[in-house]
Amino acid sequence: MRKISRTFLTGLAAILPAMVTLALLWWLGSTAEQVLGGMLQAVLPDLLYVPGMGIAAGVGLVFAAGVLLQAYLVRWLFNWLEGLMQRIPVVKTIHGTVRDVTRLVSGDIHQQFGQAVLVTLPELEARVIGFVTREDFEGLPDSLGGAETLAVYLPMSYQIGGYTLMLPRDRVEPLELSLEDAMRYALTAGVSARKDDPGA
Repeated sequence: MRKISRTFLTGLAAILPAMVTLALLWWLGSTAEQVLGGMLQAVLPDLLYVPGMGIAAGVGLVFAAGVLLQAYLVRWLFNWLEGLMQRIPVVKTIHGTVRDVTRLVSGDIHQQFGQAVLVTLPELEARVIGFVTREDFEGLPDSLGGAETLAVYLPMSYQIGGYTLMLPRDRVEPLELSLEDAMRYALTAGVSARKDDPGA
């Protein structure tokens, strides 16, 4: 019985990530087709509308938003709206979480974090993976840090959260991993790592 359960769980672990990914893509495509496709059907003659145009319109809108956000005025307006949402209780928590996860998935992690590092915990023979978020404390209270201090974010495995520590530079060791690989390693508690990673 134990062998059967283990075999089933092995198969589930292999299939579930792909199924969740496909389900998410299907939901996004269905939503785009239903909403945007419905709008297109309302303005286009039946002979001109082709199933799938809603999905194409959704992809086009996302691409157009990316292009527009490169303009200073649009970027300023977007940042202003984000700042407004960050002042609304509950909304700011949901929006902030979704924004951070989206930036991580989209590769925007390079704009949020500096180098991946190993942090030596004081009085413990243990090290944890962290990400440098600040090296310059100018304009901030002196108690936060100085020239020999780094702000390092320590993510928590299998959770959206973590801790930011102000650490002396001598407790931080550069890690020869890309930000994406280091974040994946930390978030999955070391389970997900490339075979050629030094820390694998």
